[in-house]
Amino acid sequence: MLPYNISLNDLLAMLNTDPEKGLTSEQVQTLIEKYGENKLKEARKKTNLQKFFDQFKDVMILILLLAAAISFTVALIEGNTSDFIEPVLILLIVILNAIMGVIQESKAEKALEALKNLSVPHARVLRNGKEEIIDARELVPGDIILLEAGDFIPADARLLKSASLTSEESVLTGESLPVEKDADAHVEENSPLGDRRNMVYSGCSVTYGRGRAVVTATGMNTEMGKIAALLESAEDTSTPLQQKLAQLGKYLGFIALAACAVIFIIGIFSGIPIMDIFMTSVSLAVSAIPEGLPAIVTIVLSIGVQQMVKKNAIIRKLPAVETLGSASVICSDKTGTLTPVSYTHLT
Repeated sequence: MLPYNISLNDLLAMLNTDPEKGLTSEQVQTLIEKYGENKLKEARKKTNLQKFFDQFKDVMILILLLAAAISFTVALIEGNTSDFIEPVLILLIVILNAIMGVIQESKAEKALEALKNLSVPHARVLRNGKEEIIDARELVPGDIILLEAGDFIPADARLLKSASLTSEESVLTGESLPVEKDADAHVEENSPLGDRRNMVYSGCSVTYGRGRAVVTATGMNTEMGKIAALLESAEDTSTPLQQKLAQLGKYLGFIALAACAVIFIIGIFSGIPIMDIFMTSVSLAVSAIPEGLPAIVTIVLSIGVQQMVKKNAIIRKLPAVETLGSASVICSDKTGTLTPVSYTHLT
């Protein structure tokens, strides 16, 4: 049976809770160990070393590293000290480019973490027969929560009592109008989420009235958690700038290899020693690679990030600036899906 179409007595018995006193401290401790904290699973954070190596996945960067390796090999073979300058410069450019990318990602993560800490929700619950205000992450199935207008709903819950209660559920349904809730409502099995009038859901808010409810699901077991689980499997897509740079890198790599092969073949037919013609063709191929391009792109994007920061925007990854900066108007009818159905005054 599902929590929205089972009788309240059966649900309370199943959750082993008292609607007037709530759970005991011993029950809460046991349930915390069983279900874990009431929070959505976060993606495993990358270390700075992982972020650093992620910067080398770009085609252009890989070509530059190959060019540096070839230049270094040529310099070793020829034994000319001045020939080491080019591969060293290429490596410095690539490493500085990677460091700038890591710094930007780290700054964005710290800013987002600070925002999360500012918005940690709390919940009013009945425990041991007393009303308490606790961190919402400490909620467990069976907790009795008290709700009133303006409250953030901290977990999925079945209403025990309600008085003119309405809830804004746009984050789940996409509908901006508040939904009327009724603890006594009869809901059929397999009813759509928006029709479950005797339930309130994590991530939504109370817009009017008051109520009392028993928590039925927390963390990743909530409706919001199910959406988060689906998002975990979504693949990252490249921005138009990344796609164009990758395409340019492939073209340049092909042209450099083709030029190297043509010069090598011509040299062989001309009777030039193989080692000499190899060195010449490799040097010409390496010189065709624009070593400064990644650094220039990174610097330009960094300037864009600074301008966006002044507009109170947080940019997690540098390439996103190009796409975000190209948007002038966003037209959408999904209020509550792309926007939070609320206004924020920034000063």
